[in-house]
Amino acid sequence: MPTSDHLRFGGGLSGTALHPIVMILSIIAILLILALPRKYVVVPFLLAVFLTPFGQQLYVGGVHLFIPRILILIGWVRIGLTPKSSQSGIASGGFTLIDKVFICWAAFRATATYLEFLEAGALINQCAFLWDTLGGFFLLRYLIRDEEDILRVVRTFAFIVSLLAVTMLYEKLHGVNPFGYMGGKLEPMVRDGVIRSQGPFTGPIPAGTFAATILALFVWLWHSGKSRILAAASIIGATVMVVTSASSTPLLAYLAVILGILMLPLRGKMRVVRWGIVFLLIGLQLVMKAPVWFLINHIEFVSGNSGYHRAMIIDMCVRHFWDWWLIGVKSTQDWGWDMWDQANQFVAEAEGGGLATLVCFVLLVSRSFGRLGSARKLVAGDNKKEWLLWLLGVALFSYLVSFFGISFSDQSQYAWFSLLAVISAATAPILARETEALNQTESRLTQAGLVESSLGVRFTGRKKPTTSCLRQTNSKAKGFS
Repeated sequence: MPTSDHLRFGGGLSGTALHPIVMILSIIAILLILALPRKYVVVPFLLAVFLTPFGQQLYVGGVHLFIPRILILIGWVRIGLTPKSSQSGIASGGFTLIDKVFICWAAFRATATYLEFLEAGALINQCAFLWDTLGGFFLLRYLIRDEEDILRVVRTFAFIVSLLAVTMLYEKLHGVNPFGYMGGKLEPMVRDGVIRSQGPFTGPIPAGTFAATILALFVWLWHSGKSRILAAASIIGATVMVVTSASSTPLLAYLAVILGILMLPLRGKMRVVRWGIVFLLIGLQLVMKAPVWFLINHIEFVSGNSGYHRAMIIDMCVRHFWDWWLIGVKSTQDWGWDMWDQANQFVAEAEGGGLATLVCFVLLVSRSFGRLGSARKLVAGDNKKEWLLWLLGVALFSYLVSFFGISFSDQSQYAWFSLLAVISAATAPILARETEALNQTESRLTQAGLVESSLGVRFTGRKKPTTSCLRQTNSKAKGFS
């Protein structure tokens, strides 16, 4: 967490840092956002966010306007200018539990950080945080509404990854980052004599993780048969980005995608799998000399791996629970050597906002899995829809794995927001149809007098039959329709 001296509006340099090429690309993106039909607006937004080096900004009156922040503002201006008759609500499927948890997460974290410092700079800083998170997430929720939009988003990411793979491969082979000529870091990061490509991101780990966590969506693009050439290029591109980043976290996320795809035949037994993992971890905790999270220390795929550091981050977070549980902590430097580097998203949530923020973040992940699982069961037998929902779950699983080795620090957070928006858009119509069918069943049962006789529940208007009961008697109700 930065000190109060640096709690300006979003942090950053005390001056404008905007390369002419980035400025031109941003202006083009702004014009397209304002001019294109709603369904195409997400394309220039994502292209500009992920193809410009992070940190490019305008500095106006103490306000740091990073490129993503400017584009979010323009996106909401576009929504405001759209005639009300043409709008169909901010979010497809209405206001879901994911949306509510997301708002609680952002609100708790912003409030906690302000209370840590109680300074005007902290208030401004967290207004910027809400601008980035709430503004960015709900803009994507507005833009991604159905499967056609999902396909468009995946194609856009496929193009981005295919292009970034070329630049990161060039960076690996020639020791020069092409995005350095656009205001990024020109010289690549080197560890143990190995070049670790980073592209437009703040480091090689975010770059590789971005590619790995979105790989499952490219597999869906291939399986859909709609853009197989682009899908093949993006799958190869994601692999190149993971390899050239030369980091363990992206490789683990990549392997998580492969494992998730291979587990498709077990989709009907995931409860057994989940409980099996829980009991396995408990068993390991009982027999290991060190806490179970020190298993991370034994995972080493590349030279210079920092598994021990990541295990110690979790260990120190557990040991200092009473330091952060209420509203987080200003700094974790006194937790131990190099503990300022919170390379774990869960620890970052705890450190940044306390227990309430951490719980909300965990709920955000678990409720997303829950929506995907419920929707997948409802479309069982429809291979096309099952594949989409399963691969979205695989992408979410790869994020879960990567969260133990990285915390958001650049534009990669918008890929995370995009996945959450895609999950909501993909599950909304399926769950809405189920809710409508259950409501119709309830109405038929009430009219036929079956609520009390078949379910043993007297319908008084205050106590309704449970969803499971209505599903069980749906076949009976059809006989009275």
